[in-house]
Amino acid sequence: MNMLSSQKFRFTVSCAALLLVSLASSHLYTQAQEDQSFTQQDNSAPLRSQISLTSNQPADSLTSRFQNPFVSQQTSDEIIGQEKTFSSQQDLLAASAPYPVVDEFKKYKFSINGSQVVTPVKLPSSKVNFNQGDLLTVLVNTRKYFQDHGSEDPDILRTGMLATQGVTVPDVLKTLDFMIVVLKEDIANNRATRLQDPKFINSNFKVIKWTAYNPKNKKQKQLRITKYAVFTHTGSRKKTSTYNTPIYSLKENSITDKFYTRYTKQDVLSGIYEPGGKEFGKVQSLAYLTRTGLEEALMQGTVLINFTDGYKAFFNVDRNNGMSYIRGLKATAQKRYWYFREVDAIKGYGYKIDAKISIKPGVTFAGDVLNIGLGKVIIIEHTKGGRKHLQMGVMADTGGAFLPNLYQLDFLAGIFKSQKEFSQNISQLPEYATAYFLVKK
Repeated sequence: MNMLSSQKFRFTVSCAALLLVSLASSHLYTQAQEDQSFTQQDNSAPLRSQISLTSNQPADSLTSRFQNPFVSQQTSDEIIGQEKTFSSQQDLLAASAPYPVVDEFKKYKFSINGSQVVTPVKLPSSKVNFNQGDLLTVLVNTRKYFQDHGSEDPDILRTGMLATQGVTVPDVLKTLDFMIVVLKEDIANNRATRLQDPKFINSNFKVIKWTAYNPKNKKQKQLRITKYAVFTHTGSRKKTSTYNTPIYSLKENSITDKFYTRYTKQDVLSGIYEPGGKEFGKVQSLAYLTRTGLEEALMQGTVLINFTDGYKAFFNVDRNNGMSYIRGLKATAQKRYWYFREVDAIKGYGYKIDAKISIKPGVTFAGDVLNIGLGKVIIIEHTKGGRKHLQMGVMADTGGAFLPNLYQLDFLAGIFKSQKEFSQNISQLPEYATAYFLVKK
């Protein structure tokens, strides 16, 4: 009788566990289905991302301990209210539940097993590298984006695949808040920040290893680390024999009159907006570059133009013609064309150009915002000269190569005068690395 009762008990527990797994799976799948109802906004990123120069400096008092330096309690509650709080038992079961991966249109593509992609670990015992001031800037500006645009941009309220580890959007905000306070205190006291100490990180954060998931290469375990940059180019206000390739800006009425969605890049470069062209006067001419200058601006998302009249300015992608980027097709044959705007800072993720996050090189990653989540703090680990190197940054940018993409990050390397200078710089950086998420305990 005792043995029979024990077997019944184990059977009952097993059934309950299976039921909870099913419910967790159903919840995640429902999230993907609901996401499909969002209408696509015209904020698709270029292949690399959207960027330019400088940044807003934080101006908060350093006297407060761990607290939210930006968002009112009401705003925090509104964000928290949009995320389901997982119980510890549900967290455990969700880790083995499938996560539904979506594309840029929020449509279901495939599912992954969370426990095979993200797993709790300890950070290796090596110093973590980053520029303290630059990291603080990106943390502050990313945190402020949640405050200012959480209601207009529902994409940032997606937890992504870390939901399988019980991580919520409030956990992400708590992580950013804590890091901001620690960095401010350490900088104010003129000391190396505690965030570079792996012991401090392991004590205060959940460290979650990210194993790459590449449907086309199931053997890939480390993340591919690509690099992007801002390039400087000479340009002219007027079309010349040398500077004959235009970049344009859309006028305000183009938001409702989307005539520009009818024209490919080849149409634009054929002269439809130039004097005598059928759409002359519909857009504003910003500059004329070489064809190489245009292609690099489209690829990277930002260009620093040194005008022949002595003026210098950064131009960032604003809106595209709605035509998809085709992987594997050479740049000059792509039909997608971006319209630009003049900006005053390196710009990362944002649902519109006036809302984009100001970012810094060396501490910014671009990635799959929909399936990984904006604001995730990431450390990449690679071996150089026989020693482990750890580099910290924030996922504060995205790009057309990341929709969806669970096997790659793009590292903002800097501002360069040429491809040669860029290549020399990134030769010191890894092509593949082990990646870790940090989440405040």
